[in-house]
Amino acid sequence: MTAGHLGWADLIFVMEKRHLNRLQAKFRDAIAAKRVVCLHVPDDYAYMDEELVDRLRSGVAPHVDLGGDAR
Repeated sequence: MTAGHLGWADLIFVMEKRHLNRLQAKFRDAIAAKRVVCLHVPDDYAYMDEELVDRLRSGVAPHVDLGGDAR
């Protein structure tokens, strides 16, 4: 992650509070005017775990239009 990656984002999602804390510590200025949403999903799932994908989709859905099922 770089400040440049964050620069284009209007909305930033993090899975856990510690992810948010890391962003704030390293990129405070880059995210100062950004909306950051913590999904409170523990970062202990395997890559592309179906339950993880479902939890992320459910957490993100209230904030962005996923265009239906998006699967």
